Amino acid sequence: MTIDDVDVLGGRSERGPGREDVLDNPVWHALAGDHADVAERVGRAARYRPDVSVFAGLDDLDDERAWADAARLAGPGGSIVTAGVSAPPAGWQTRFSLPGVQMVATALESGPDPEAVRLGPADVPEMLDLVARTDPGPFRERTIELGTYLGIRRDGALVAMAGERLSLPGWTEVSAVCTDPAHRGRGLAARLVRAVAAGIEARGRTPILHAAAANANAIRLYEKLGFTLRRPIVFAAFELSS
Repeated sequence: MTIDDVDVLGGRSERGPGREDVLDNPVWHALAGDHADVAERVGRAARYRPDVSVFAGLDDLDDERAWADAARLAGPGGSIVTAGVSAPPAGWQTRFSLPGVQMVATALESGPDPEAVRLGPADVPEMLDLVARTDPGPFRERTIELGTYLGIRRDGALVAMAGERLSLPGWTEVSAVCTDPAHRGRGLAARLVRAVAAGIEARGRTPILHAAAANANAIRLYEKLGFTLRRPIVFAAFELSS
């Protein structure tokens, strides 16, 4: 694959109406819109730059032409991580598959938190360390560029955080919700979710989130906060067959 095969996209889209159909293919609508400036694209397939996120998207998850573009994007023996695909077409094999859920804020009481501080590039080493200890999902060195990230500190140390990942027309995903094990059970995650959601709603968007289907504790927390299950969704990695 040559540099001419890959378009490095630029620019951010205007906020659009909250059409619910974009939630059926959330990664593509983020990559083709608000996050185009941190994406690489071949035709009908796109992916985040490796230091930003692991995810890739196709404009039509069932279209062979989009999968052909994904193959060019991945390169020989390469792989992609997608959301919403249960089984790949011929020529691809599944590396891993994680059942998940997609949830939408329907009765969330959002609001700022007096202890929450906005995290920036200087905080990334601490953020990566917290993620490594709590495993809230993929997080890379430049993931912080996808949106606002807030944290709570104790004695100067970052002990909890949450932020924004996928940004779609009318919707923004709350992500990287995690708390140091020594500080759990004190409501820090819930407070940060409300605070991040307040920023999302201030921009005229609705918060969404994704969680592993097996993470019953997280799902209960989000339901208690006012999120409603919209649908199951599979997160999976597919590798080009040799």
